[in-house]
Amino acid sequence: MAHIAEVSALRRTPAGIPVVSCVLAHESRQIEAGIEREVKLELPAVGIGELAQTLSAAAPGTKVSVTGFMAAKSARSRSPVLHLNIIEFMEGI
Repeated sequence: MAHIAEVSALRRTPAGIPVVSCVLAHESRQIEAGIEREVKLELPAVGIGELAQTLSAAAPGTKVSVTGFMAAKSARSRSPVLHLNIIEFMEGI
């Protein structure tokens, strides 16, 4: 589970497909080598098509559960970006 740390304005590709970029933030406690540790991570993500329109209405701080795949940001930048396939808004958590 994560929360939306940042969300950009809706834009469109040259083909007219809606795109929204965001940053997802995750915090949890995990066990590694038998020792509990605090994990904090911010990950850039992108929603395309109908998902972009849904994501563009989300406010920073909104808790979400997401599914997607990792890909390079571009041919020039090999930095990872999570491409969202499913976003579930978590209420009351």
